[in-house]
Amino acid sequence: MTEPIKPRYDAGALHLVGHLATFAVAVYALAQIIHRGHAVNFVAWFAGAAVLHDIVVLPLYSLVDRLVGHRVHRAGRRCAVPLINHLRAPALISGLLLLIYFPLILGTDQRSYLGASGHHPEGYARNWALITATLFAASAIGYALRLLWRSWR
Repeated sequence: MTEPIKPRYDAGALHLVGHLATFAVAVYALAQIIHRGHAVNFVAWFAGAAVLHDIVVLPLYSLVDRLVGHRVHRAGRRCAVPLINHLRAPALISGLLLLIYFPLILGTDQRSYLGASGHHPEGYARNWALITATLFAASAIGYALRLLWRSWR
C-alpha cells in the first residue's frame, strides 16, 4: 500500500493517515467553535496570541537561548556531551506549564476557578516549582549518565 503513495507523497501511508486524522480533529474543533458562535472570540485570541508570541516572546526566548547556548558552548568545548539540550528541554516544559497555568500559579484567578471547579486553587505555585525542579533534576541525572557512558566507552 505504501508503494503507490511514495512517488507523490514521499512518505508512508501511516504518516498520511496520521496527518489526515489530525486535520479531521482540527476541522471538527473549528466547526464546533463556529457552530457555537465563538468564531470572533477565537480569531481575536488566536491573532492576539500569535502577535504576542511573535513580537514579544519569540525574541525574548531566542535571546536567552542564544546567550545561554553561547556560554554553555564556550565553557564546554572540551566536553564531548553537549549540555544545552539538557537545559532547553526542562525549561521549555516548565515555561509551557507556566503559560498554561499562570493565572492559577500567580493566584489571580482564584474566585472564578473555585466557582467553576469547586476546588480551591491553592498549591499551584508550589506544584509548578516542584515540577520544574524535578524536570531539571531528571535532566541533570540524564546528563550525568551520558557523561558516565561516554567516559566508559
